[in-house]
Amino acid sequence: MKISATNTALMIVDMQNGFCNPDGSFAKLGFDITMFVGAIEGCAKLVRAAHTCEVPVIYTRYVYQPGYQDGGILTNELFPGMKESNSLAAGSWDADIVDQLAPEDHDLVIDKSRYSAFYGTRLEPILTNKQIKSLVVAGVTTNMCVESTVRDASQRDYYTYTVSDATGEQSLERHNQALNTIAFGFGWVVTIADVLAGWADNSS
Repeated sequence: MKISATNTALMIVDMQNGFCNPDGSFAKLGFDITMFVGAIEGCAKLVRAAHTCEVPVIYTRYVYQPGYQDGGILTNELFPGMKESNSLAAGSWDADIVDQLAPEDHDLVIDKSRYSAFYGTRLEPILTNKQIKSLVVAGVTTNMCVESTVRDASQRDYYTYTVSDATGEQSLERHNQALNTIAFGFGWVVTIADVLAGWADNSS
């Protein structure tokens, strides 16, 4: 199995201050963000390689509108602490992508208010316009937004490659469970080295 740079996009899912910075809302709410922070370096390697190989880079941001009008059950019932702490509010530092992964001018940023990057966003028309057939997916969290996005991509017949060492979850157990589920029925689980090797072969 080789990962081509042709008709491929790199998706960096929700690598935001709220999730990945010790001063962000999730750390303050008591979540273990160790693996989230650990995913930053791997995502940065993938972004650099994508830019070199002219693979489009698409960032997603989990963002809520003022008053959490689009928060739904998640912020009102399951995790009310998010609303109370102004977590991931539109226009806030918390919602910004971490400095180490700041998008370049030619990168795309998709805002969403649900786990999947396909739900209620412009993502699919953009992929269609760019003739994208394959998605390399990294970011957080493995068991929630990454897996939800990969599942939806698979149902639309995109080839999906989830990067195991550039994703993160609150626990290794949940991380591995998500990767096992993805590998079983929704795509391929790969490493950063796999991606870089495939893209290098394609560009040589």
